[in-house]
Amino acid sequence: MANTIQPDYHYHLKTASNPAVSPSGKAVAFTVQGFEKNATEATTDVFIKSLGNASALIQLTNSGTASLPAWSPDGTKVAYLDKDESGLKQIFIQLAADSDRDPVSLTSQIAEVDAFAWSPDATMIAFRALVPGQDELEAIKAEPGMPDIKVARRIRYRQDGVGWRGDSFYHLFVLNIASKEVTQITNGEGDDGTPNWSPDGKQIAYITDQNSERETTSKTELYVCNADGASRTQWSGEMFMAESVAWSPDSKRIAVTGGRDKTEVGGYGLITQSSVYMLEPGSEPVKLTDDTMRPQTNGGGFPFSANSPFMTWTDSAGIVLGADSRGQSSICIINPNSPDDFRLVTGDWMFTEMTASSDAGFAIVASSSPTSHGELHLVDTNSGDVHTVTNLNSGFFDDHKVASLEKFSMQRDGFEIETRVWLPADFDPSKKYPLLLDVHGGPHSAFFDSFYPIHQVAAGAGYVVVAPNPRGSCTYGLDFATAVHGDWGGGDYEDVMAAMEHVAARDYVDETKVVIHGSSYGGFMASWAVGHTDRFNAAVIAAPVTNLPSFYGTSDIGVNFTETQLGGERFEAIEQYREHSPLTYAPNVNTPVLLIHGEADARVPIEQSEQYFVALKRRGKVVEFVRLPDTSHGVFRAKHPVIRKEYFRRMLEWFEHHDS
Repeated sequence: MANTIQPDYHYHLKTASNPAVSPSGKAVAFTVQGFEKNATEATTDVFIKSLGNASALIQLTNSGTASLPAWSPDGTKVAYLDKDESGLKQIFIQLAADSDRDPVSLTSQIAEVDAFAWSPDATMIAFRALVPGQDELEAIKAEPGMPDIKVARRIRYRQDGVGWRGDSFYHLFVLNIASKEVTQITNGEGDDGTPNWSPDGKQIAYITDQNSERETTSKTELYVCNADGASRTQWSGEMFMAESVAWSPDSKRIAVTGGRDKTEVGGYGLITQSSVYMLEPGSEPVKLTDDTMRPQTNGGGFPFSANSPFMTWTDSAGIVLGADSRGQSSICIINPNSPDDFRLVTGDWMFTEMTASSDAGFAIVASSSPTSHGELHLVDTNSGDVHTVTNLNSGFFDDHKVASLEKFSMQRDGFEIETRVWLPADFDPSKKYPLLLDVHGGPHSAFFDSFYPIHQVAAGAGYVVVAPNPRGSCTYGLDFATAVHGDWGGGDYEDVMAAMEHVAARDYVDETKVVIHGSSYGGFMASWAVGHTDRFNAAVIAAPVTNLPSFYGTSDIGVNFTETQLGGERFEAIEQYREHSPLTYAPNVNTPVLLIHGEADARVPIEQSEQYFVALKRRGKVVEFVRLPDTSHGVFRAKHPVIRKEYFRRMLEWFEHHDS
């Protein structure tokens, strides 16, 4: 008999990521992540799979910490990142056909390497590594037990998931493989993104945020330099933001995702909508796509986040990239010589990564669907046919029943609000079910046709899950995404409540048992909701933005993000900030609240939950506060598997305890 999805699901699932197609197009290298019982964090190793046959997986590494494989241009070797003896990520290399031979270390930086690329002639590797500032360097070299005194000199002094940044920046280096000589080719105050070699091997393109607006905006630019760092030239002109990079086969043009001006990407905040542009020295950027699709991008406005390739430019097919529209991912084929000439291939799932073969005849996607998680698929870019590459989790899904998905839309204020509803396995419309309203983060995110653990776990516990994409969500066009600016808790709140009530009115829902969950911006919405209605029996609120004035000064993105979302600098718009802060309405809360927050969260610092907890507790409200150790903003991506399990267990117990 099949089981439902339980809070310990992650112990049973593996995730394939970082796909890299061999130069011959006959094999793919990738990373497999999984959790072992009693482990304190996930294991990651590199595997190789031949394409076009039913061959078994070949495990190339067994360290448990390897990632980001990249084939040598001749296809005989695979380079990847792995930890050295000191625990720092460095570049290693291994013969692709011999997993028994010891890997060879290529770098020995004093800080971690986090991205790299082979030169076309295989003589060099360009890579990115953190360059410590003077204070950070002294801390590294300090004697054990010495106090680590930190000094901040700029607004962006720390980063969620990384921690303290100080005066450290990500810069680019070039390694001569034969001599092992390493040359730093970029420097300065700002972060440089992943290196991208031109096909002729003469130049390196990269994204950087080294500009005068760096401290208060997410403005980025594209630069090109020689392999030794000389002849540095800006190619992006007056574009406000550039992200993913793909060279033309003749090394004369570059395709980027981004925006011509700040309004196109949603203002000075994180990217909400982008387009594909073609760049050529001495010419104005040429826009190749329209607002009907959102190209998948690297970084979300931050060069240090840009790792995975999402675009490939070939002679035969043009530009191939991943693109999203209305909560679904597709392969997009673009004609670089004809603006707005593009077509979409596939849909009905969510891509987390994508890479294409050298002739663009097929793409390999890391994907998730309502009935599948963490697998690689091959997509024929001509026919649209989809072929399975990995079956890491087939046994789990054979033995576990997943929730079923339905979708509906409603018109509100001229917008079409799309909502996903997840029904428990073995759903019986003659029965009554409790309802969970879940609100996504962002606000410029979206629920896709994908495997969401929280939806599956909740449905496994017998809940009907309502997952709306209110105004502010991405993949529905720029106007839709930016409609939430200056209106947090306004139309977006009405959208999620209308979607919830639409489902709650159905015969199979017990209207007396309605609960709410949200994390990040979803946490904002959940805490806003319980301050404005008593409709919910209970609320589980994770990493919420509750006090916008303090969020502005404590979050790693507080300045640029909040000024965009709320319409001005904090002291110029302080009443606007307070008016849209859930903390302001804490005295109105009558709903039992469970707060969950990571103690290492720099994106939404834990003080946001601390303030809300104290405000509710001081007023005698029913509230508990769970603090997750060593956990950053991505609660569902917490390193320690027990934390993931505890999150879901505590959520379900809170709802069950307060469901009447």
